[in-house]
Amino acid sequence: MSLVVQKYGGSSVASAEKIKSVAARIKRRADTGDRVVAVVSAMGDTTDELIALAKQISDHPQAREMDVLLSTGETQSSALMVMALHALGVEAISLSGAQAGMRTDSVHRSARILAIEPTRLRDELERGRVVIVAGFQGLTEEMDVATIGRGGSDTTAVAFAAALDARCEIYTDVEGVYTADPRVVPDARKLKDISYEEMLELASKGAKVMAPRAVELGSVYNIAILVAHSTKDAPGTLIHGGADMEGFNRVRGIAHDMDVAKITLRHVPDRPGVAAEIFQPLADAHLSVDTIVQNASEDNLTDLTFTLAKGDLPRALPHVNEIAKRIGAKEVVADERMGKVSIVGTGIQSAPGYAARMFRTLSDAGINIEIISTSEIRITCIVPEDRVADAVRALHTAFELEKDAL
Repeated sequence: MSLVVQKYGGSSVASAEKIKSVAARIKRRADTGDRVVAVVSAMGDTTDELIALAKQISDHPQAREMDVLLSTGETQSSALMVMALHALGVEAISLSGAQAGMRTDSVHRSARILAIEPTRLRDELERGRVVIVAGFQGLTEEMDVATIGRGGSDTTAVAFAAALDARCEIYTDVEGVYTADPRVVPDARKLKDISYEEMLELASKGAKVMAPRAVELGSVYNIAILVAHSTKDAPGTLIHGGADMEGFNRVRGIAHDMDVAKITLRHVPDRPGVAAEIFQPLADAHLSVDTIVQNASEDNLTDLTFTLAKGDLPRALPHVNEIAKRIGAKEVVADERMGKVSIVGTGIQSAPGYAARMFRTLSDAGINIEIISTSEIRITCIVPEDRVADAVRALHTAFELEKDAL
């Protein structure tokens, strides 16, 4: 008998019939003798609908109250799932994140997990119950509900798997991790396995199948994560820390992200400390910056460009305009019509030819590159938003990712 933590996403529990289907799947697993903890997301588009409802009430709802509101989506799913399990004769109980023992800091809407105290959860498992945990939420030191951001149910599942020393399975509406988004590249290939590092780069650069924070936790605590379809029995993709099992093409996948805005500060004084003066206030405002590029200095002036999520642009611009005045920059230019495309694979930086092939492929497709950034296992290009899909398809073909591994 083993202990498994499963996660079911919003699309998997989007209706009463889907909840019943997932409950039947959980029952089959419990019938094998495994002890099951299942983390559930809010049903379908519930979170987006709650956000829209809040916006009808207030243009600037308080973050604490938003967390109280948004946490109800997962609570609803967990209660309904237990009702479905009871109808199948399965002993089960629903727990909120707080009841299950998730403790977070007090940064509402994007809280960090401080600890997992799973005493209640263990007690319920010892009673022979299936435990359904509301994902995406925890409890602060002030005894307030805090949510942990988009993809929080993935992160919740991996965190509890680490705390319980359990297996982790993420069930979603795709069969695993693909070489590219199958909606953009119809002949994208499902991977049998992928390393934590490669998956983290794919997730952080736009692949939606896993939340980056969940992959980080899996890596830190060495929790292998299976990603599979919630209604099919097809083999999924294993995210792990072992050796590459899939051949010699160093490019394992292509990620893309349409949620990119670009801000440029023109004619920034080129002096020590100016970068800190720009980015510290953004960090204090909990604004996450992605790619940063600074041009070569001319007459002790330089242009500095960085990217961030489009949704953060309205909140960031007042800060950036104030910063520009304070440091003496000439102007601030913003563009939200950007996207990014990345090739990811262990060793692509150390092997010759990958960057050149990427740039040549985009050039041949007539796609202009605005910004380039790299890591040890990734090359990312910021390109116009309306050319992102073309870029993904061209690169997938250029690196022959549709072919099975040797």
